[in-house]
Amino acid sequence: MIEAAVSGFDIFELDSLVAQAVREAGYEQPTPVQAAAIPIFRAGRDLIAQAQTGTGKTAAFGIPIAEVVDPSKKGIQALVLAPTRELATQITSELTRLGKHRGVNVCAVYGGASMQVQIDALPHSSVVVGTPGRIMDLMRRGYLDIRAVRIVVLDEADRMLDMGFLPDVEYIIRQTPRSRQTGLFSATITNLVRRLANRYLRDPESVAITPEERTVSTVRQIAYEVAERDKTSALLEVLEREEPQSAIIFCHMQVTVDRVTMRMQRRGLPVRAIHGSLSQTEREATIAGFRDGKVRYLVATNLAARGLDILHVSHIINYDVAEDGETYIHRIGRTARMGREGTAISFVAEWDAEAFEAVKKVAGDNLEMGRLDLYS
Repeated sequence: MIEAAVSGFDIFELDSLVAQAVREAGYEQPTPVQAAAIPIFRAGRDLIAQAQTGTGKTAAFGIPIAEVVDPSKKGIQALVLAPTRELATQITSELTRLGKHRGVNVCAVYGGASMQVQIDALPHSSVVVGTPGRIMDLMRRGYLDIRAVRIVVLDEADRMLDMGFLPDVEYIIRQTPRSRQTGLFSATITNLVRRLANRYLRDPESVAITPEERTVSTVRQIAYEVAERDKTSALLEVLEREEPQSAIIFCHMQVTVDRVTMRMQRRGLPVRAIHGSLSQTEREATIAGFRDGKVRYLVATNLAARGLDILHVSHIINYDVAEDGETYIHRIGRTARMGREGTAISFVAEWDAEAFEAVKKVAGDNLEMGRLDLYS
């Protein structure tokens, strides 16, 4: 019998024990991503879901996983890949809540924690949630066997790829059965995400949930045409002209992040770098310093474009122009939080014409072209 008191979730006719867990978790009405994704995933179809953090996407794949997994069978039946240990922990907590009445055991595996504790938990688990590096490590040591996995979920796929995890993700997916069901959840569908989906998903259904506001009316948006060789000089001029309270400076590549950070440090500026090659502890310390104002400038890859909610960011500087419109929106969304004003500045170099056209489409009339004293 289906639980009758699950409010808006009764439309899905959930397994009674999962329905009970949903009710106890306090869910009342499905969010848009849950309403769109749950029927597709429960039907066994592969899925590409474009949705932001905070839209309820964990339950969108967590509810079907909680129903499908058979706790009476040994072995790992579902695998969820996440870019950070924080997200892996959050997903594990949610899946544990959703599967508790069916006896579904969930194991979180990630770096920076005791591997032995994770190894001891694996034989008793049906679902593994983890970061690609630790998952690969456990596989290669012979402690994690994913050859019978029925469901694979890639959460925050764009962020994982930004952090350089593509080879790890592909290695892991290739060790799972071709008959698996795959779900890909991503805030943006970049070219890299699309290629990954084309390679490993079978005839997927796609859903797109409206992203965070597509135009930020309180953001002043300026673009400067700058020769690639002059970008550092342009950056220093802009910082002197604008005097940001705090700023995030976005670059495409980690090597550029490190180079820009070093040049700013030589000028005595309070700046730190953040990208995927840093350890989790280093990233956390950097973000903490930026949050409390000890670090005024943060030079980052797109790793920091989502999930970084700091109210006092006054400026976003696209040292390298955003790859596409969605990335641009997410980058400049790090300023003008909670109705505050903010400024987004983009440097447009010689070979950025195509990417800049995409930026202009989403920015519209809000984007103005400026001129630097550097070229006066």
